[in-house]
Amino acid sequence: MSDAVTVRVTGLECFGYHGVFPEEKENGQRFVVDLEMNLAELASTRSDHLADTVDYEAVAETIATIVGGPPVDLLEHLASIIADRVMEDPRLSGVSVTVRKPQVKLAQSVTETSVTLRRTR
Repeated sequence: MSDAVTVRVTGLECFGYHGVFPEEKENGQRFVVDLEMNLAELASTRSDHLADTVDYEAVAETIATIVGGPPVDLLEHLASIIADRVMEDPRLSGVSVTVRKPQVKLAQSVTETSVTLRRTR
């Protein structure tokens, strides 16, 4: 028998100043982040202790700090920064980070743009 645990944070809304255009860096906008964290260690399935799993409140705070931090041009780069930080937890075997930009300015009508980055050890 083999177990796998994925911890998700979905729809985390953060404000940041990312984008290619100067007005995006000046005015800022809302970003929405979805994160999936795959646990390599499954102690929490037996122990029922927060210390044995990912504290998603702390992860959400970390993501909000990154999104609210220094601006980058590309969503891909922002997703990579988030993945790098989250993967500092040695209990994780992989992450999937989706960064969505719901207020994107395009000539065409779209609901949002997004990128998804998957990283594994």
